[in-house]
Formats: sequence, structure tokens, C-alpha cells
Amino acid sequence: MKKRIGTVILLFSLVLLGGHYAITAEDSAQLPPAAQSSVEFLRDVEPIFHKNCYTCHGPSQQMNGLRLDQKEAALKGGYSGAAIQPGKSSESLLIKKVASSKDGFKMPPMGPALTAEEIGVLRAWIDHGADWPAQSAAPSAAKMSPAEKKSHWSFQRVKQPEPPLVRERSWVRNPIDHFILAKLEAEGISPSAEADKITLIRRLSLDLTGLPPTPAEVNDFLRDNSSQAYERIVDRLLNSPHYGEKWARHWLDLARYADSDGYEKDQARPYAWRWRHWVIEALNNDMPFDEFTRAQISGDLIPNSSPDSLVATGFYRNGLKNHEAGVKREEARFEEVVDRANTVGTVWLGLTVGCAQCHDHKYDPTTQKDYYQLFAFFNSTQDVVVDAPLPGDMGPYLQARPGYYAKREALLKEGGIPELQTVWENKVRAARDDPGKNLDWDYALTEVRATVEGADRLLRKGPEQRTQKENDQLTNYFIGHPGPETAKDKAAADRLKELQKKLQELSASFPALSEADVVVESSEPIKTHIAVRGDYRREGIEVLPDAPAFLPPLPKNDQPARLRLANWLVSRDNPLTSRVAVNRMWQEFFGRGLVRTSEDFGTQGEKPTHPELLDWLASELMDQGWSMKRMHKLIVMSATYRQSSQARPDLKDRDPVNTLLARQNRLRLTAEQIRDAALSTSGLLYPVVGGESIRPPQPESVSKLTYGGAKWEESQGKDRYRRGLYIHYQRTSPYPQLVNFDEPNSNISSTRRPRSNTPLQALNLLNDPVFTEAAQSLAVRVLEAAPRDWEHRLDSLFQLCLSRSPNPNEREKIGRYFENQKSIFLKDPKSIASVAPNPVPGVEPVEVASWVGVGRVVMNLDEFITRE
Repeated sequence: MKKRIGTVILLFSLVLLGGHYAITAEDSAQLPPAAQSSVEFLRDVEPIFHKNCYTCHGPSQQMNGLRLDQKEAALKGGYSGAAIQPGKSSESLLIKKVASSKDGFKMPPMGPALTAEEIGVLRAWIDHGADWPAQSAAPSAAKMSPAEKKSHWSFQRVKQPEPPLVRERSWVRNPIDHFILAKLEAEGISPSAEADKITLIRRLSLDLTGLPPTPAEVNDFLRDNSSQAYERIVDRLLNSPHYGEKWARHWLDLARYADSDGYEKDQARPYAWRWRHWVIEALNNDMPFDEFTRAQISGDLIPNSSPDSLVATGFYRNGLKNHEAGVKREEARFEEVVDRANTVGTVWLGLTVGCAQCHDHKYDPTTQKDYYQLFAFFNSTQDVVVDAPLPGDMGPYLQARPGYYAKREALLKEGGIPELQTVWENKVRAARDDPGKNLDWDYALTEVRATVEGADRLLRKGPEQRTQKENDQLTNYFIGHPGPETAKDKAAADRLKELQKKLQELSASFPALSEADVVVESSEPIKTHIAVRGDYRREGIEVLPDAPAFLPPLPKNDQPARLRLANWLVSRDNPLTSRVAVNRMWQEFFGRGLVRTSEDFGTQGEKPTHPELLDWLASELMDQGWSMKRMHKLIVMSATYRQSSQARPDLKDRDPVNTLLARQNRLRLTAEQIRDAALSTSGLLYPVVGGESIRPPQPESVSKLTYGGAKWEESQGKDRYRRGLYIHYQRTSPYPQLVNFDEPNSNISSTRRPRSNTPLQALNLLNDPVFTEAAQSLAVRVLEAAPRDWEHRLDSLFQLCLSRSPNPNEREKIGRYFENQKSIFLKDPKSIASVAPNPVPGVEPVEVASWVGVGRVVMNLDEFITRE
């Protein structure tokens, strides 16, 4: 009973307060076994609560100060009086809340209520004196002094340790293995054997390019018995143009990339892809990570920078954008800057800096002043759209431009637009300068501010001061939104609609240049004040851009503030950036980082499993010129990476989650990789690199969920078979296959993806049009390319899908399945055409349909969607 009460109290501390209790691995180990699995789950979800300041503004506020992580606080009570009075459960605030059904008062505030039995346990515990479980010896982060918080391991300078000595030196292939093996030997554990060559080439191909190897590539590797065979495969894959695609997807997760704005309107961003294209090229060219950082943080400020450096600042433009007319523009701008500060804090520092928006961080040494000093770096950025031509764009554009603008100006003149627009601009400016005088024009001003980027800035200029692009933007907006007076004149409104249609048709024929959403430093700097309680309307003291006080200081020089921030982020003095970067690389290759909480290196995050290795890798990254490809090669060349992923009974209890890395980890492929594998295996994949987003087939019902009714116009021809990286991400209705397989929400930075296992995933693989078409194409590919006998065709299908031949048991089972399929189709010949719409010369339709069934089975195997 005592164990049960202790468990209930601890779990309520976590659930009711949204993770307010600072549970650590050491705390968890001291709990009763029944509680440990629940605590492990809660530790997994705690970063989500923490990231959203749930601990600061959610349930703890509703509980009126009641805290169950501190005995004294709980027994004294919260702001509203008695919380727990030993011996008097009927007077307990805790009991009143968990037994209540009143919204705003009940606890938990969401999800299932406590059962009567659980409430009874709490009542009995209070009535029997509220005996409190012994406190953990490990102090919680909330109780640490500021000095203790600043001494946290991740805030200390990176030092490169010497690789430790090991006994089994023959196993070691590079320094990484010294650190792993030394810990294994200390535990009396041997590493696993090296995986077989088929597993290795499949693992490397999926990890470095995101695509499975072709049968020819597998066969070449199997035939190459030289000592350099493995390294040659690594080098080839690192030099593949698909390398940049695979690793770009990880960076897009961090950058909260999407092809639409989000919120109620969720408008499409036609050129969001231009930043993604830059990322792919930068990674393929092995742009050093410090340059990669500078370009995205301050590409507009780098002296003598290339136009691509400006495109790189599109990193900032990936966040949510609220175009609702009723939203206050200053509030929306404030929230965008908050998002940028939080994202930079997560991506480069690995800290939950956003928790200090409203008050000093509860656990880390980040003060509210620190937060707004970071915020100040981005407060004077200005969003703009610039031309960003790709190779081949400029020639057709220059040839077509004179004719295009001649026709455009003629249409505008014919419609009297210059005169009408001048009147419209004057009235909008009047509404800006004298609000409240005409409500119709007040609304028109609100609408243009919400829709047109930098509307006030454009309206302050005359047509002569604006660029051609700015004039086009404002004119196009005016024709679609001509103001309240014209809107009431049906004839005039109809003429403008007709003109708008003609202009759209003209633009569709014009080979315009690619554009990019970027930021530049405003010519009118904005002062930054601490927002009292996080409210943008309540200005506290003024702050200047600066680094958090508990980290090394920002260099003092005459460079622009954001450029100084970029240089500081990648300086050797900064203890976080290199550690955070290599930890995420490790996470991609092993399924979890050396620090499992890759989003949180603060005091609430987990300690590294191999701290010396983490620092050695961080030092190596800097010493190797911040080359990401060199680091990736270093990791995959290690004996640690090459181990078999087979489960080991001897480690089931000693190391159930493989933190010691005595084997590799089996990893389910990401959402995009699963789709890519199906397209690649079937021969459907269109492997062109970079460029615009696509819209492959999806259920019509999904598009109807999109706010604003945005249409999902399916891509035609080859484009519909491009990689999953390029699928248009509509924030309010993401592509369902990607969502089913755990593509993250793009509203905030995502540092690690979960890997769930749900019935929807199986249904998706069986019934999704993309996977059905892939199975149909795979059948045709096998029947046309392989010899005509059953054995060779089955071998060919397995080689394409799994990079191996089937074993005798698989041959026997699939043979029975194949014959069963044929008998089904012979009984229902009409179904053959729908299952196998692509005839193969010389092959009976019933046989084609049966091979489609075999392909669907093999592409639904766990092995097909898993990286061993």
C-alpha cells in the first residue's frame, strides 16, 4: 500500500503539474518498479510540456499554488489555503480538485479524470496522516542555486579528451570505438559482431542518402573483397546528390519548414522551396557548419556575400505567419520574433530559452533579461521578397520581360488603374493617419496590413520610390481589393475582376524569376524592452542584443549585432553549438543522441551517456573545419556503427534500451523514406534534385479540411513521383501518409521524431494510391526484366525490395500465396483490370495481378520499412 501511495503521489506531481517536479534518471531508479515505466513515459513527454511553458502557466496556475513536488509546500497549501491537511481529506484542496468536474477547477484539466479507486487511495493516504515518501538524494533543478545551474556540464568549455585505453584493440577502427569499448569493458560486455555486407550497404545507403541500394550496387559491393570496399561505398554515398536531400530533411525539421503560413487563412508560400533548395546545395557542397550557420543567421549582413547568403536567411521565414485581418500587427510581429528567438535557441544552443519569455527560467540559468537580449537580435529584422534566380532562369526572363510589361501596362492603363490606385492609396494613408474617421477605410487598412508584407513601408513610399516588384505587389493587391466604395459598385467591381483574370493569364505565360522569402536589417532599428510577464504591451527596461549571461560573452566589435551573434554561436568559446550539432548527427545514425534530449541540454535534459565521446566529437567537428561530411564519415567508419543490430538476450535486463551501444539499433524508416523506398524499388522514382514542391495524390477529404479551402492540384507527369522531401506541406492539412508515419508538426522546431506503430500505418501501406501504384509498377518491372521462371522472378523482386534473396521458408509461403491469388482472380476475372491495369506482353493478366499481390506483401514487411 505504501509503495502504491508513493507512486500515486509522484505521478500526480507530474501529471497535475505538467512536469513541474524535476524528475531525473537518478530519481526514477529509486522508485518502485511499478512506477518506473510510467515515469519513463512522463520523462519522454516532459519536454513537450516544458517547451510550451506548461509548467509555468498551465495546471500549476490552475492549482492555485498547490505543489506536490515539495512536501512543505503541499502541507502548507497554495495561495488559496489548505492543500493537504493530514487526517482531513474532506478539507483537502487536492481532493476537491481531482473529484471535481468543473472546467477551470478540475484536475487534471484535460484528459481522463481520476478513477474513484485512485481518489480513494489519496483520501486514505491523507486520512492516515499523509506520510510523505523519502526525498531523493539528488537535488531537483528547481532547487539549484544560480551558481549550481551555471556549473551544469553543458555550460562548461569543450575540452578534447584523450581516447581511453581498451583491451580489445583489434576491434577498434577509429577513436570513437575507444570511448564505446572502454565503457563496455567496464561493464563486462562485449560488442556485437559486424553486420553482414548486405545489411551494411543497405544501412549506409539509407542513412547517407535516404534511398535503398540498387541490386547492382549490392552485387558490386559483395564482389569487392578488398579492404577498401566499405570506405569506397561510404565515399560514393557522401558524394551522391541525394546526400543533401536526406540530410536536408533533418534540417527542415529543425527549421519548422512548411509551404504555407498556418493559422486561419493558411495561405500557400509559393517560393518557400527556394530556401530548401539552398539547404540541399549547401549540404551537397559540404558547406562548413560554421558558414552554414552564419549564412542563415546573418546572410544579409556578411560583407561581400553571395546572393545565396541572402536566400539562406529564409531560415527565419519558415515560422507561422498570421494574415488574419483582425489580429493586431504589432502583436503578430512580436510573436514572430519570439518564434525566431526560440528556434535559434533550440537549433544552435539546445536550450528551452522560450521558457524565459514571461519570467526567469524555472530550471536553467536563463533569466528573462537573457531572453530579451537574444530576442533583440531579431527585433529589427524586416521581411522582404527578392529575386533568386536559379541557373537557366535569367535568359528566358530577360527575353520575355519587355513584352510582358508592355502588355501589362496596356491592360492597367485600359482599366484606369493608375488613377484609381492613387485614390485608393491616399484613402488608405488617411485611415492610417486619422483612424476612426471612416470605419470602412479603417478595415481596408487593416486588411492590407495583414495581407501585404511591409504594407506601411510600401505606402510611405510613392510609386517612384518603390521597386518594380513592390509596385507590382501593391497593384495586384489593389485590383483584388479595391476598397469599400468600388466594392459597392457592381459594374466597377466586375471590370476589375475581368482585368484580374487577364493579368493572371498574362503572368502564367511569363517565365518569371524564382523568388525567395528573406530578411534584411531594418533601416529603422526597433528598441527592445523586456515584455513584463511576456506581454508585448507592457514594456520593461530596455535591453541590447547580447548573449545569455551564463555563457561566454559576445565579442565586442563594430560588426552588426546579428553577425556578431552568428560568429559567437560557432566560436570555440561557445560550449553548446558543437556539442548540440554532433549529438544530432549521432542521433541520426543510432536513433538516439548521446544526450537523449537533443532539444534540451539544460538542467532538465538528460546527461550524456558517453560525455567524453561527446566532447571529443565536438572538438573534432571544430578541428576538422566544421565539415559535416567528415564527421558523418568518421561515425559510419567506426566499428560501433558497423555492429549487427540483432537483439541480444544477455543485454535484455542489463541494457534494455542499448545506451551502452553493444549493438546497432533497428530503426523504422522516416515517413519520407518509406515513400521513397516504395517509389525507388518499383522504378517510379523521379530523382531530380531540388526545385519546387509537389502535390502527389491524396484523398479529396483531406483538402477539404484546409482552412481557406486551398485546392490540392495534383502534380502531373514525372513530378508526382519525386521524393517525399518535396511534398507540399500545408500546415492545416498535412499530407496524410507523412503524418501517419510521424512527420513532425511544423509549428515549432522539432529535434527528434518519434517512431510509433499504429494500425493506420498498415492500412496506409496497403491502400494508399502511391503504394498501390508502386506495387503495380514493381510487378511490371519484375516480369519484364527477370527471366521467365518463378524462382528468378521472386529473386528479382526480393533483391529490389530487400537487397537479398528469399529463404526457403519464404519461397514456400509466397508460392502458396501466389497460387491462391491466381485462383481468386480466376473466379473474379473482372477484378484483374483494377488490380493490374498495366498489361505485360507475353504474360497472362491473371499472373500480372498475382505478382502485384506479391509485391504488396513484400513492401508491407517490417524489413522493408526498417533500417537494420
